[in-house]
Parts: sequence; structure tokens; C-alpha cells
Amino acid sequence: AEHVVNAAGLWAREGGELAGVTLPLHPMEHQYLVTEDIPEVCQRDTELPHVMDPEGESYLRQEGRGLVIGFYEQLCDPWGVGGTSADFGHELLPDNLDRIGDSLEFAFRRYPVLGRAGIKRVINGPFTFAPDGNPLVGPVPGAPNYWCACAVMAGFSQGGGVGLTLAEWMVEGEPSRDVFAMDVARFGEFPTRGWTREKVRENYQRRFSVSYPNEELPVGRPLNTTPAYGIWKAKRAVFGSAYGLEHVNYFAPRGEPLVETPSFRRSNAFTAIGEECRAVRTAVGINEIHNFGKYEVSGDGAPAWLDRVMAGRVPEIGRITLAPMLSPKGRIIGDFTISRLGRTHFQLTASYGAQAYHLRWLNANLPLDGNVSIRNRSLELLGFQIAGPNARALMQRLTPADVSRQAFPFMSVRELEVGLVEARVQRVTYTGDLGFEIYVPAAQQLLLFERIEDAGRDLGLKPFGMRAMMSLRLEKTFGSWMREFKPDYVPAETLLDRFVSYDKPMEFIGRAAARKARAEGTGRMQVAFVVDAADADPWGDEPIWRDGKVVGFVTSGGYAHFVGKSVAIGFVPSELAEDGLEVEIEILGEMRPARMIDRPLFDPESTRMRG
Repeated sequence: AEHVVNAAGLWAREGGELAGVTLPLHPMEHQYLVTEDIPEVCQRDTELPHVMDPEGESYLRQEGRGLVIGFYEQLCDPWGVGGTSADFGHELLPDNLDRIGDSLEFAFRRYPVLGRAGIKRVINGPFTFAPDGNPLVGPVPGAPNYWCACAVMAGFSQGGGVGLTLAEWMVEGEPSRDVFAMDVARFGEFPTRGWTREKVRENYQRRFSVSYPNEELPVGRPLNTTPAYGIWKAKRAVFGSAYGLEHVNYFAPRGEPLVETPSFRRSNAFTAIGEECRAVRTAVGINEIHNFGKYEVSGDGAPAWLDRVMAGRVPEIGRITLAPMLSPKGRIIGDFTISRLGRTHFQLTASYGAQAYHLRWLNANLPLDGNVSIRNRSLELLGFQIAGPNARALMQRLTPADVSRQAFPFMSVRELEVGLVEARVQRVTYTGDLGFEIYVPAAQQLLLFERIEDAGRDLGLKPFGMRAMMSLRLEKTFGSWMREFKPDYVPAETLLDRFVSYDKPMEFIGRAAARKARAEGTGRMQVAFVVDAADADPWGDEPIWRDGKVVGFVTSGGYAHFVGKSVAIGFVPSELAEDGLEVEIEILGEMRPARMIDRPLFDPESTRMRG
């Protein structure tokens, strides 16, 4: 068959196993009640609205002349832990009203009419969820021509979008919009059956809960860690998790809780994150770089292949370039760093959480003659970045090699002796400061840390986490994958445009479409703002207002601690994108003044970063 689609619902796990695929989904029991006719419903001329009650963990809607009320209760039960029987015929499960007793009692108080209504029937049946509650859709990585349309827990509301997405993908080669939130590749191979089951249960329990932008959910963690996990834990790290891997968000001072309070406003981590940012900018910071996807590309055909799949330049030996990866329609599907280690040997670095997504595309576009190979080394190569004005002095203490500006310039890569180990060192850092990325085999990560820590004590070395790094990148107006760069956008409207080599000789994938969009104009531009924020900063998706109308939206933002300003990056109409543009950004219902800037707030000439 040209395409095989797993849309097997409760049997999706078994269907996947037939193809050698383990899908991260699990069925849950779910109960709802259907009432007899209710006079108050019968007397209405219009249909009742659909109601969701986060506090009561319930939903309610009209059903004929009565009501349906369903619950996402805390005392929930995973179903079919051993698998779905082949002879299960969608039978209803035995009623279990004790499981929803507390929720039902709350509902009678919330909707008094229910207390007077007769119950026509109780429905208790299983349906499937993915760990984050979204469908699993698209081509399954590692299984050519095998597609997924599973974990569609709300068939009537989600089915149309799922069907449209699959049709576009099969016929046109890509969806018409960013569907990463339901792309089966967002999970890759890390989910275990036990982790999936626990996360599905957690998601079910939180179905109607309010989610916060800084919230880290605790269930199923830690699943995967690096050797440095114990070091960070001893230093009072507060961890986050992405793609199944623990990473440090920030380090809690003594006396502070080892958890960040979920909030839409500045959290209890605000002061600690600020201290980490200032340590980087005034001395030197150390941060683990495990949460990058890292791939080695080699073979005689590697240079030409990379020139075709990447929209940027392929670097010379020993050099680094930044390169977007585009779809045939010119949309951004990757934000890569290309490091050339030899004539036919490269390292690609990108988002850790997009490994399966990126490898699916890269493998699908490998030449058939076998003269290019790609290997995922994301957890094999680990290490640290050191960044700040003292970074070069620290690096020089670690290696007998010359790491001066002249010998080891910005955007270079070298194989160096660092401490007792051979390391791959890159003269680049996402903090926008003077810095180095140091990669070693995973087994040597702890030894590397010990040498760096010993050498940096009198230089002010301080560890910093992801919260600080995301604050530091805002000071340089550096974009972020799935925020500023994602498949909804083309390069010409984003901060990535300057890294596209539109006129290079190679006809790279997506060039015609990207050139067309650039020539015709996209109608909007990605720009940065300084925001007059109060105790809440922009995170993303806040509307941008001008003259009483919404003219754009925020892609990401936060507090830039070293410069002491709230920053937002977002889209506005092209004709408005001029330095000094004054707008308002709506944050938690408040209109906050914002002014567009066309230069980074820190090191605008990049003299320190390049120094």
C-alpha cells in the first residue's frame, strides 16, 4: 500500500506493534450521566452552551431535552493495562459511581437542577489519550509509509482537523499549518509503557486544570538523566523536563523551596535567576548542554547533501554556520548549527525536543546511493558551555592549546585536549556572550566538570540554568525554536532571514518558495520590544495593540535580568516595523506600553561575543 494509517482507536497499541512501533498512548475509563427530560431545558428556545467547570472537574451540555454531565475525576482508572482484547466490541464497562462521588456532589451544588433530574443512563467506557492529551498524527518516524491517527479522544471536535492534516500531508507533502503539538514525532522513542500510563493518568486528572507557563509537572520523573544530574541536585537545582530528559531550570538559594511556584506573574525563582544572569555577564557561568540534539553527518556526499537540505551556507573546515532548514513550501522546519569537523565530517546541533521530527525529515531526504550517513549522538556527546567575560581565561587554564581570539575565533570548532580528556570545543554560546561549548563522551562528563570547577573557582564560576539562558538570549534578541521559528513562518518574516543563502549555487529545498515570499513580502515582520511591565512579563501569544486594534502577537518574552528590562519578540505589520514604534501589549488583561527596538540591549555590536 502507498500509505498505511493506524486509526485503530482502542486497538492502536496492538496495531502499532504489528508494524514494530510502540505508540505512547493509553486508554482511560471515563463516565458521564444522561438525565431524563428537564423542564428548564424543555422551556428554552435556544440550545444551552457547552460548560466546562475546572473546579468541579466536569463538563455539561444539552442532550435532547435533558443534560449530559461528564467528569475527569482524580480517582481515575487506566483501562486495558495488558492491552485491548481482540474480541472487545466497544461494550460499556460496569458503572462505578463511587469513583465520581465527590465530583457528582460538587456538580449538584453547582447545577441545582441536576438534583431534581432523573438519571436516564450512566455511560462508562474507555477512550485513548496520549501523555499530553493531544492526538498522535502524521508519519511515524522510522516506519516509511506508516501513518498515525490515534489518541483522538474528542472525535467530533478533533476529527476534522486530524483528517485534513493527514490529507494535506499525504497529497501535498506537508500540512498547511504548524501541527507539531499533535505530530506523533514529538515524543520520539523515549516514552516507556509505564511512563506513558502515568502521564496519561496525570493528564486525565488535569484535563480542566489551569496550566501555567512556568509549570513543571511531577509525574513520571526523573525518567532520563545525565551523569551530571547528581552534581546539580547537590547544588540545589530546581529541575524541568523536556523530551523525557531532566534539565536545570535554576538553582534555589538556601532556605528557598526546591520548586518553582506556578504563576502567570514573576515567580519565587525571579531573584535567583537574576543572580545567575549577572554571574554570567560579570564573571563566568557554566551550564550543561545536554538538551541540544546532536547529529554526526559523514560520507563523500555529505557536503553537497547538507547544501541541499539546509538553506544556509555549508562552512569551511573548522568553522561553524547557522542554517535554517526549510520545507518545500519554504516554511521553517529547523534551526541548525552546522560545525564542519573535516572534509566530509559534520556535527549538526538543534533542539533536543525535535530529534524525531528532524531525523524523520533528514532520513527521508538521504541520497539513495548510501554516500551520506547520519547518526544521532544527542546523549552520547555531553558537556558544558562556559560563558562570560572570564570564559576565555577559564578555557585557557583547561587546555595547552592557544584559545586566543586570533587562534580560536568566534564561530570556530576545534578538537582540543581539555583537562584529561579529548573534547570537541565550539567557540559559540546561546547566551550571546564570550563563550565556549565543550563536548565529551558521556562517560567523561563528570571528570570534565571537576576540572572546570577547580579551574574556575577564583574566576567567579557559577552554574546557571535554562531560565537564565532564556533571559540572556532575550538581551541579544536571539530567537527560539517553536517560538520565533516554526512551520507557520517563512524566513523572510523572522529573525532567521539573514542566515538564508538565497543565492548560493545549490538549489536547496524550499528555495523557490522562500524567494517568492521574500520578493512578494509577507505583510508582517518579527521585531523586539522593551515592555513597561509590572509584576508579569510577556511569555508568548499576548496580543499587540495599536490605536485600539490588535495588530500582532508575541512569540516569546520575559525579563532580561542583566539589563533590567522586560522584553518581547513578536510580529507586527511590515509597514509599522520601525525603530521606536510604540504599541501596547496586553498582559493578563492589562495594557502595558511597549517600544520597538532595532538593536540588542546587551553588546549591540557583538564585540564581546565575537571577542
